[in-house]
Amino acid sequence: MRILVSADMEGATGVTWPADVEPGTEQWQRCRAMFTGDVNAAVEGLFAGGASEVVVNEAHATMRNLLLERLDERATMITGRHKDLSMVEGIQHDDCDGVVFLGYHCGAGADGVLAHTYLPNAVTGVWLDGEPASEGRLNAAVAAEYGVPVILVTGDDRACEDAATYAPFARTVAVKEHVSRYTARCHPPARTAGDIRAGARAAMVLAGRLDPEEPRTHAVEVEFDAAHLAQAADVVPGVTRTGVLRVRYTSPNAYEMIRCFKAVTTLAARAMEEDYG
Repeated sequence: MRILVSADMEGATGVTWPADVEPGTEQWQRCRAMFTGDVNAAVEGLFAGGASEVVVNEAHATMRNLLLERLDERATMITGRHKDLSMVEGIQHDDCDGVVFLGYHCGAGADGVLAHTYLPNAVTGVWLDGEPASEGRLNAAVAAEYGVPVILVTGDDRACEDAATYAPFARTVAVKEHVSRYTARCHPPARTAGDIRAGARAAMVLAGRLDPEEPRTHAVEVEFDAAHLAQAADVVPGVTRTGVLRVRYTSPNAYEMIRCFKAVTTLAARAMEEDYG
């Protein structure tokens, strides 16, 4: 049983505000250890539940946040930004039997700790086939196309509620409770490690490849907080500006859907100015 852990940081233990996840800050250095602790707890639980291999894919920002020197020695880690499937790199191979979304969060426009979708603020809403889409929903669509079940989701309580809409059979572990976008009632690492470990072990009963979903057309809408960002995204072939702040595109499958989404958000990010966005 080979399990992939897609490890994001905003939903990790103790993380509540931007400095906690911005590379180079003092708070980020502190939170990296708790983030790594969450990952290790998941790795321990997965092996205890019967996993034979665990691959951790770094999925936050620079994708160089986890402390490799503290990683459980039984795991391996994919680190670095330029990957075909970004947050779920590795799921496209035929030997993946389950995926864990660790440290996940709610999507742009939702009410959750550090809620966003790819870009911290500029994206105000994303819809996949008409449904509000968090990063979890987007990545779950990719996983389904490869026949890989989402077996566990960790994050704040709102992220766990979101997971129920796109991975209803997955186990969930809330490491903190939402108060506001930058405030949470947090459980200490000693407790969350135990909860994640137990959740991961129990989640292994869900592991096992499924029949891949037949590739189908996906429609994605993205709303920005400024008109020039929609203008920038409109440069991507196949992306159409549907309003002052919105763009839309369709893709023949989930693989192309997530890759186009990355292109749209990357171009929008490059179009932002320091003060005005």
